[in-house]
Amino acid sequence: MFIDSHAHLESQRFDQDREQVIARAHEAGVETILAIGIGDGPGTLDCAIKLAEHFPAIYATTGIHPHEAQLAREADFTEMELLARHPKVIAWGEIGLDYFYDHSPRDVQTNVFLRQIELARSAGLPIVIHCRASQGSENAWDDIIRLLHENWASSGLGGILHCFSGSPAHAKAALDLGFMISFAGNVTFPNAQAIRAVAKQIPLERLLIETDSPFLAPVPHRGKRNEPAFVRETAGVLAEIRRLSIEEVGEQTTRNFYRFFSLQQNAGPV
Repeated sequence: MFIDSHAHLESQRFDQDREQVIARAHEAGVETILAIGIGDGPGTLDCAIKLAEHFPAIYATTGIHPHEAQLAREADFTEMELLARHPKVIAWGEIGLDYFYDHSPRDVQTNVFLRQIELARSAGLPIVIHCRASQGSENAWDDIIRLLHENWASSGLGGILHCFSGSPAHAKAALDLGFMISFAGNVTFPNAQAIRAVAKQIPLERLLIETDSPFLAPVPHRGKRNEPAFVRETAGVLAEIRRLSIEEVGEQTTRNFYRFFSLQQNAGPV
């Protein structure tokens, strides 16, 4: 069995066939999906909860992505405090820094990130981190690790570095902070040797897999809409580079997910 630890199932790209997408995931052996509740930003922060209420084996997050950080208002933080109390909400995110697109000013991204991690601390929830570096010299990964050391380490709650693309040093620093490291479809891309090199070194008990659906469809589906059933392709590449079977990767990452979130396994088909 497999877990998709990061999927944007609320996306409009699933509006025509969401039920079928979830059914295909179940047929592919995906037993649980973590639906990421950022939506389109403020005003849609309950989107994953609506899905989790409808499907027993879907869990949810809530959070404001760095792209929409400049849209955040006080009422949005209050709303997220309330949403975080929902029993199907198991993490806060995805939150973090994006220096690649810079849709929101970097100082605003930082302030909204710090505000949310304090709310996550109060809620007792781990955090799901989005981090994307620029193509220049400034590295969002360095800033994320520093901010986590200064503002999150003492919480003891850890989190997930989603769609990891940092360096071995960033991975080690995150592991030291109690984070899980999750790999998405981009680990299958031909030019992703550096990501695969890191994936080979992560302790197996700290590893997760995801799709980031509908984005980052893995080879051989690259260029198409991604969906949770394709998490098998990511598991297959990790199995190859770690000289394991795909079943071993699926079983281990599934155990890792349930253990990290203190959930009972086999919650039911998605």
